[in-house]
Amino acid sequence: MEDLNQALLQRRATALPKGVGLMNPIFAKSALNAEVVDQNGDRYIDFAAGIAVVNTGHRHPKIVEAITAQLAQFTHTCHHVLPYENYVHLAERLNNLVPGDFEKKTAFVTTGAEAVENAIKIARAHTGRTGVIAFSGGFHGRTYMGMSLTGKVAPYKTKFGSMMPDIYHAPFPIEVHGVSVADSLAGIERIFKSEIEATRVAAIIIEPIQGEGGFYPVPQELMDALRKLCDQQGMVLIADEIQTGFARTGKHFAMENYGIAADLTCMAKGLAGGMPLAAVTGRADIMDAPEPGGLGGTYGGNPLAIAAAHAVLDVIEEEQLCERAIQMGALLQERLKNISKDVSQIADVRGVGMMVAVEFNDLNGQPDPAFTAKVKDLALANKLVLLTCGVYGNVIRFLAPLTIESELFEEAMDILEQAIKEAAAQ
Repeated sequence: MEDLNQALLQRRATALPKGVGLMNPIFAKSALNAEVVDQNGDRYIDFAAGIAVVNTGHRHPKIVEAITAQLAQFTHTCHHVLPYENYVHLAERLNNLVPGDFEKKTAFVTTGAEAVENAIKIARAHTGRTGVIAFSGGFHGRTYMGMSLTGKVAPYKTKFGSMMPDIYHAPFPIEVHGVSVADSLAGIERIFKSEIEATRVAAIIIEPIQGEGGFYPVPQELMDALRKLCDQQGMVLIADEIQTGFARTGKHFAMENYGIAADLTCMAKGLAGGMPLAAVTGRADIMDAPEPGGLGGTYGGNPLAIAAAHAVLDVIEEEQLCERAIQMGALLQERLKNISKDVSQIADVRGVGMMVAVEFNDLNGQPDPAFTAKVKDLALANKLVLLTCGVYGNVIRFLAPLTIESELFEEAMDILEQAIKEAAAQ
């Protein structure tokens, strides 16, 4: 029988530029909840969820129903031209959900990178300043501002020339790599002494848990210090919750785990259950800084995506997905820690809610991307889809849909354990 995936891979190589990356050589034909069927009819367990997009699973009935109902009304008017009520209602819901005991406003765009871009625009308009501090290992998108903020060169900045000006990077604290909170704070002080004065910095942007960087949570001490610094210096604190949002960490937003409110929050991915939608929510006075027409876009807040997002918020509440994320994450971490007793390559197991990662080093204690890739490939051969990440490519991250059935979750963990132990035995 012809391997349809291989045939499509050949067509893809001819039709697409090599810069469009490929993580798994599997072409999806259909999907439901946490299972994907490929072109050959083989079934896979999805522990990627479109990179934390379908937290509510593939084709959740309530989300499909909401999109279908909106489809019968209209698909697009452009909110700037002919607005619609469910856009306003979703903004109201996010204003209530995003952490912060202050008046908020929300603007919708289409992608996470756009959300980041607009957050920087808003912060600059509000402060009248231009400087932005980000962190090493952070990921904020592939637009020029997004990749300038991103703290990783390959593959995001390679061959693309000069980055945007007035962007500065501080070291991100990672205990297993020997970088402390004190090192991060000292790095920010060095920026103020050697690069840009604090009074020219508009914003500090940070992921509460680094996504592409390796699923490293921000220590409470650093988040406290950043909030204090921004308050003292009149800077805007921006939380990039694009990967951490919508129940993934056991809260609607990861910042809730810190008891700290950012001034602006960027979100996308899990917001609309697979439909393209992103948003910036923040303090009303800051959000109002740009002039009319300074924010938005033709497709921003597309009616179908807005309808899907309403259903996502309903599903999270009705199916108690925040609680489910905590339960699943605890089970997965326990399983990984038990495996680590027999596999010395496991250097660290960490996570908040169901945003869990395992990091692999070689027997000399150095990052081991080859071992990590081997685990991923062995899992895929046994029909489990995994994603790697990390500055050194030595981390596997787990982003299963929060709606995954318990039996399927157990099956996936069995496959994972087999893959790790088989890689260690080779």
